[in-house]
Amino acid sequence: MHNLALALHSKGYIVTGSDDEIKEPSLSRLRAAGLLPEKEGWYPEKLLSKPDAVILGMHARADNPELIKAKDLGLKIYSFPEYFYEQSKDKIRVVIGGSHGKTTITSMIMHVLKKCGKDFDYMVGSTVAGFDTMVRLTEKAPVIILEGDEYLSSPIDRRPKFHLYKAHIGLLSGIAWDHINVFPTFENYVQQFATFAKDLPEGGTLIYYDRDEELQKIANEMKSGVQVTAYDAPKYLIRDGISIVKIEGEEFPLQVFGKHNLTNLEGAREVCKLLGVGAKEFYFAAKSFSGAGRRMELVEQTSDKVIFRDFAHSPSKLKATVAAAKEQFPERKIIACMELHTFSSLSENFLEQYAGTMIDANLPVVYFNPETIAHKKLPPISTTQVKKAFANDRIMVFTNSSELLNYISSNFTSNSVLLMMSSGTFDGIDFKSLI
Repeated sequence: MHNLALALHSKGYIVTGSDDEIKEPSLSRLRAAGLLPEKEGWYPEKLLSKPDAVILGMHARADNPELIKAKDLGLKIYSFPEYFYEQSKDKIRVVIGGSHGKTTITSMIMHVLKKCGKDFDYMVGSTVAGFDTMVRLTEKAPVIILEGDEYLSSPIDRRPKFHLYKAHIGLLSGIAWDHINVFPTFENYVQQFATFAKDLPEGGTLIYYDRDEELQKIANEMKSGVQVTAYDAPKYLIRDGISIVKIEGEEFPLQVFGKHNLTNLEGAREVCKLLGVGAKEFYFAAKSFSGAGRRMELVEQTSDKVIFRDFAHSPSKLKATVAAAKEQFPERKIIACMELHTFSSLSENFLEQYAGTMIDANLPVVYFNPETIAHKKLPPISTTQVKKAFANDRIMVFTNSSELLNYISSNFTSNSVLLMMSSGTFDGIDFKSLI
């Protein structure tokens, strides 16, 4: 939301906002742009100026006093995705969806298009090197690249966000059950992606990961008039710790690694091809892509130790991240530390989805804070339940961050790779200090 505020401010709009909690980096960036509210909280009287639009974020609730006032005044209220559609009605809309990989693929596309001198708008769920904000909205850009989240649009609109962008080009990276508080069954979750694909217009394009069985079913049921393109990992080799893709006899060494990331890169290439970027041009630009923020992000390294931070929290992404590290560093000890932090991951009925996900780690570690479970109003879980769910006799489970830190510090010896994987912060552990 704060990135959208900055983008609209840059476009010349008068922007105001409210929140009951504003933290860094939003705080400093809003202050620098002159957009920081005088004080935190909700003040219905702000709406008396009758703005042209009210944009409702997911943090607000249905009984929010400013939302109630906006309704009373008959103001135009948009959800976050509805407003992006409003701003991009005359553009080619590219929407990147999937249970995992969508932030990375969106970032890869952005990086390549910028390197190739293409003009485009965008919205992405992470910081990307070379881009000042996570949102860009202009009048002139002919294309907009949108990360398509399947979560709810707003507290008063329970449609998935990516349905509302009305994509011309849609990419689906894979389906792995998530957000069980909203989609209580796997079938209901899959249906959201089927609807996204079905809504693509005649003349549109669906790009999908070829090894996902659910996506294969969706692709086979696509209506005529929509182009369907499958992608998979490109042929690659690893030499001196660097992944290399070979195209038409020419080698392109990459900064990203792992089959999962290289598959993401191939999906990004299919999108860029539709936007006028050739294969060699794509991989030449992709050589300098180092990753999206918190997506297999290099935190710190020495000659014999390295720390990566990753957003991995779903079972499929967790497994892919650990496998990527093992493939890239086969001679090193892999310490894989994962925090159960999301609603799904902390739900006792979902835990069994993690069975076997950390099998490639030499030292698999799981952390969770019981207070987080209480805050989400979920039934408590035990370390025994977690061990059983992960189906890994070697796994260590911690509920105290100090004990976790001591364990990591004593085992993070020479010739090691440390993966810190979470959508949270491990309750404030300083990752860099671990080196």
